Amino acid sequence: MYLTKEKKQEVFEAQGRQKKKEDTGSPESQIALFTYRINHLTEHLKENKKDHSSRTGLLKLVGKRRRLLDFLHKTDIERYRAIIADLNLRK
Repeated sequence: MYLTKEKKQEVFEAQGRQKKKEDTGSPESQIALFTYRINHLTEHLKENKKDHSSRTGLLKLVGKRRRLLDFLHKTDIERYRAIIADLNLRK
């Protein structure tokens, strides 16, 4: 599988609120994990253009990430700006 336990912990350590492995529920860590998965699926779909089930999964992940970003924007604008800057999600 492309996402090992160690890689997942690395993503959580880099983007979690408390910078710990155990911080899996914060919006920042979930957004970082979704971004990693979205980037992986995007590369996969560049090679496999007819893989429609993966494309559907990609669109669902993008929607989940968008909803989390909207939630973070409404609750704490500074955390939202920090995660946008860290993950380079804007043009």
